[in-house]
Amino acid sequence: MKHLKYYLLPVVAVFAAGMSSCNDNDTYFEEDAQNSPIKVTQIYLENHESAVPDRPVDFARLGQLIRIEGEGLYGVRKVYINGYDTYFNRAFVSDNSMLISVHADTPISDCDPELRDKIRLVKDGSEYTFDLTIRAASPTVTSISNTLPMPGETVTVYGTGFQETTEITLPGGVKVTTGIECDNEDGKWFSFVMPTGVTEGGSIEAVNANGVAKTPAYFNERRGMILDCDGTGVFGSWSATYDPETDVVDDPAGAGRGKCIPAIPASALPIKASSQGSAWFTAGNDEPTDDWTHMYDLIPWNTPTSEIAFQFDVYCPEELSTGVLEFTFQNNLSNYGFGTSETSADYEGAYAVCWVPWMQDGEFVPFKTDGWVTVTIPLTTVGKYQDLKAGYLFQDVVAHRNGASYRNFGMFFVNKDVEYTDGNTYVSTPFNQGLYVDNWRIVPFKQYTVSDFPDEDEEEADTPAEN
Repeated sequence: MKHLKYYLLPVVAVFAAGMSSCNDNDTYFEEDAQNSPIKVTQIYLENHESAVPDRPVDFARLGQLIRIEGEGLYGVRKVYINGYDTYFNRAFVSDNSMLISVHADTPISDCDPELRDKIRLVKDGSEYTFDLTIRAASPTVTSISNTLPMPGETVTVYGTGFQETTEITLPGGVKVTTGIECDNEDGKWFSFVMPTGVTEGGSIEAVNANGVAKTPAYFNERRGMILDCDGTGVFGSWSATYDPETDVVDDPAGAGRGKCIPAIPASALPIKASSQGSAWFTAGNDEPTDDWTHMYDLIPWNTPTSEIAFQFDVYCPEELSTGVLEFTFQNNLSNYGFGTSETSADYEGAYAVCWVPWMQDGEFVPFKTDGWVTVTIPLTTVGKYQDLKAGYLFQDVVAHRNGASYRNFGMFFVNKDVEYTDGNTYVSTPFNQGLYVDNWRIVPFKQYTVSDFPDEDEEEADTPAEN
């Protein structure tokens, strides 16, 4: 019950906004109020959902409601935050207190440096300026360019609110403070060079002008590895698959990653349009990585599928504009390619997902990489796990695999026409180029927003769609 009075505040605010108006004949605009000196003693963040709903702060974010405490506030005509003329409702102004919301259009990084992080209160006969750090919304992460980088490789983290990134902490507490680059204008990315000595997997945390950004705990994480071509996982080989003894190749990007899988071995090129290539599969023979219960140390059994993803690394040195990669959690496919029953949420036996590399954000863009990049596929886009109402947990995924007649994990390159979700049909063309894949793995995918305050836990953020 202690929070009850704060629940009423927004309703009261709307009602008062409709009832009040500026009237030069009332006491608010009289000479005594307009000439009295202003003094600010403290700023409070108003948030009825917080453990501390009226919290003293030294910063505020865009969109937040703050309470200014002091003296002589009655009569304030104008409020400028970072130079922005900010509306306020004088029904919530007394001599010692006033409420104001930091408008979403308030400038931050593009603010006049002399006005930045300052709030100016103006009357006819007096004014007062005080310092308050103004931040954008809490930074969020949408993807990482390369989650298993070799030392010396550049890693780029994408998201929002990354202006002025100054310090990065990698798993195991490894700090990066030099060589950091970031998008100071729009805050959409920051990058760093992978140092040596990072032996643990987990999250990246980055300090910037808007707080702390935290990635899902999948950076440098190998404990959920299914197959890496270098000793973890075992290939299966039969008439429908390529031969791992002859067709696996050395890292063509020269990054020192060891062996990798060509989507189609050079000896099998070209692949005709409207055709189905052969496949790469794990052995499915009870070797140590085959039973995914060993991943429970990384991803607890009761983790919802919305907090789990499948990742792989891909290198594509030439522009690709045909074909899709299809991944299946079991060797049970009877139809192949984008939009088939095995990739549908409505089919009980669906355990597959297609990745269309040349379709980005709903637009056709030929796919090419300058080096190895990571592709993250949320489990909620895989076959039957798209049915969120079913409430699937990781133990269900493991049980479905362990109960399968053929529990091989596999990858196909399918070079057929694609009837995409935008209503268009993209016609396949002959495929005759290098496309390389490595490090099939299952990873944690829980998204985080780091709390501004140590007495509050990190909040789970909405899960963004990754490619």
